[in-house]
Amino acid sequence: MFDAQINNLKNNSHLNAIVHDLSNDPVFLDKTDGILSGKSIAIKENIHLKGIGLSCASKILQNYKSIYNATVVERIKKAGGAILATTNMDEFAMGSSSEHTIHGVVKNPHDITRVAGGSSGGSAVAVASGMVDLALGSDTGGSVRQPSAFCGIYGLKPTYGRISRFGLVSYASSFDQIGIFSNNVKDMSNLFESISGNDEKDSTSALEKVKPYLFNEKKYKIGLPEEYWGKGIDPEMRKILDKFIAKLKSDGHDVKSISMPKTEYSIATYYILTTAEASSNLARFDGVQYGHRENADNPIDMTIFTRNFGFGDEVKRRILLGTFVLSSGYYDAYFEKAQKMRRLIQKDFKNAFEEFDILLTPTVPTPPFKIGEKMDDPLTMYLSDIYTVPMSLAGVPALNLPIGETKSKLPVCIQAVGDFFNENELFNFAELCN
Repeated sequence: MFDAQINNLKNNSHLNAIVHDLSNDPVFLDKTDGILSGKSIAIKENIHLKGIGLSCASKILQNYKSIYNATVVERIKKAGGAILATTNMDEFAMGSSSEHTIHGVVKNPHDITRVAGGSSGGSAVAVASGMVDLALGSDTGGSVRQPSAFCGIYGLKPTYGRISRFGLVSYASSFDQIGIFSNNVKDMSNLFESISGNDEKDSTSALEKVKPYLFNEKKYKIGLPEEYWGKGIDPEMRKILDKFIAKLKSDGHDVKSISMPKTEYSIATYYILTTAEASSNLARFDGVQYGHRENADNPIDMTIFTRNFGFGDEVKRRILLGTFVLSSGYYDAYFEKAQKMRRLIQKDFKNAFEEFDILLTPTVPTPPFKIGEKMDDPLTMYLSDIYTVPMSLAGVPALNLPIGETKSKLPVCIQAVGDFFNENELFNFAELCN
């Protein structure tokens, strides 16, 4: 049934997208009928799959095997889906290029000299190159939408709480969401329906009921946030984006500009809050209970040596930043102010959806950059998520849509943003734009 995908798994190993090829393991080939029957799926390597390695692309977990299934895995199997692989990523989901990984840099299938995006680069490549029909990633500040934009496929970050986080290794718990990659809207909506909904194992799981998606021919009230459409967008991409907006207007959609002034504080707010949460969440990786352990004469040195060996540079950088903003004397100056700004950013979105059905922004400011180009410039790397971070701060759903390509055959995409728990409107809009 999956001969083509299995061949692609074998033939595209040079892209470094796959960590574990499970295509020959019957445990992950449930034969039951269901909404996902006949669909092949890949899972990011920070989502628990019982009996399979779960390294999160880090040396500190390189020999660890999961002892249970994540809720999304159980729901995929119940719906008849076949999990064929786990995918490469940035270490502990911290990165925007899938270069921070013990498994080798993930390469973009459109141009192997360029990055695939991150942190869910392996999942994006697995779908874009035809290795699988669908893939799951995690999106904390753009880690599904940005790589899907770089690889030219659909990528969904759902409303916070819509999909259970049970079995997802935490980076920043108040931001993390499991998201979906696909080549078409139908597959995405089917997987979304299969894995969404309340889960008693996840205390942040929402009670909102999941409604089946049905296409509806309609006209939309669309907002264009001025702060997202200024300078900084690649000129060639901008022309394609403007052409797409013009087409929406000619098709009868009501398209207007809107101001969301708190957007300019999004990157600073995001990196204060997420690094603080990362500092807390990653404290558990100390070499005591599981994972890699360095030998030492006392427990303190053991923890220091273990973490120094096990964590990569980007993870160390974020732990240090987070520890700093949570430390005595700086908590009020940084963390508390960032929490207040997060609420103001969310208010901007709530106000916008009182007037508009959907907001449109670029997903990324530029086409995928060259491998190694931004590794020594973390701030520039962080800014590649400038258009995806605000939605994560607010907790609203957002969907990356492919709309064209540059003269160099690199993908150009746009981001559609919906109101809370309004993923079906995003699916409908995306299908309307096909």
